[in-house]
Amino acid sequence: MPVLTTDAESETGIPKSLSNEPPSETMEEIEHTCPQPRLTLTAPAPFADESSCQCQAPHEKLTIAQARLGTPVDRPVRVYADGIFDLFHSGHARALMQAKTLFPNSYLLVGVCSDDLTHKFKGFTVMNEAERYEALRHCRYVDEVIRDAPWTLTPEFLEKHKIDFVAHDDIPYSSAGSDDVYKHIKEAGMFVPTQRTEGISTSDIITRIVRDYDVYARRNLQRGYTAKELNVSFINEKKYRFQNQVDKMKEKVKNVEEKSKEFVNRVEEKSHDLIQKWEEKSREFIGNFLELFGPDGAWKQMFQERSSRMLQALSPKQSPVSSPTRSRSPSRSPSPTFSWLPNKTSPPSSPKAASASISSMSEGDEDEK
Repeated sequence: MPVLTTDAESETGIPKSLSNEPPSETMEEIEHTCPQPRLTLTAPAPFADESSCQCQAPHEKLTIAQARLGTPVDRPVRVYADGIFDLFHSGHARALMQAKTLFPNSYLLVGVCSDDLTHKFKGFTVMNEAERYEALRHCRYVDEVIRDAPWTLTPEFLEKHKIDFVAHDDIPYSSAGSDDVYKHIKEAGMFVPTQRTEGISTSDIITRIVRDYDVYARRNLQRGYTAKELNVSFINEKKYRFQNQVDKMKEKVKNVEEKSKEFVNRVEEKSHDLIQKWEEKSREFIGNFLELFGPDGAWKQMFQERSSRMLQALSPKQSPVSSPTRSRSPSRSPSPTFSWLPNKTSPPSSPKAASASISSMSEGDEDEK
């Protein structure tokens, strides 16, 4: 939306161009061409000297209440946050996230101080200025990075980058001979506080490294760094390498112990399984044995049946010793089959016996007649 240039302000502090009064005929319409916030994250944030705000429209002064209501609607609210950002960590990212989300439509500019200023007023850094610039460019909340930012903000700097508000934590920052470098920003009503993230800071990270220096020196020696690169003396290098060898042996022993424990556990599990299976099979075997060979088992019945059959086969029923005598009946009975066959008798022992048998046979024939 085009903005009308005017120097007069209403009683509420809002420029007349934003009030309900109709604009004057002598006012010239100038459209805002300020860069818009990044909508995609396919590329890093640009540097300020590569895409600076060339908008010719005047930036009327805003209050925090107006900015939170979404005023103005034709351009984003330009919020500035500065720092060293050494060893960029989650605390830095959270502070920038808060600065980005202060207002509905914010354009976040981040100023990063150079190595010269930082070493002069704060101390030596781990990362150089180029590394710190690149770290900020790849943060999703940053829309623009200002290189070689000033240690103390001046009106000329604020005007050049058309900054509406400055975001930083509310703790007084004493440096460069001042009790609080943001004091004049606070008095101008341009300061918006953010919250620090407890438990994480660049100083805390450096303290951890210094505290465990030997561990990290040994770690980097093991990864191929030289003693010269690590600024380690000859004696310390040998000591660290010896400690690394000792640690390797301890690790091997630990691995062997763990593997042996695993093997013993496996053997115990298998032995328990085998014992359980053996007990089940033994119960099954004993049950089958008793069922077959017990007092009422099937084997006993089968044995008794077979033994009785064998006894019957070995000792058949006894036949009569002498055949019954043939009794003569006075009544006439039918002649036996094959009666014409002669009886098989033993030969007579004497002539008298032979004659007697002949006479008896003849008598028998007569009786039958």
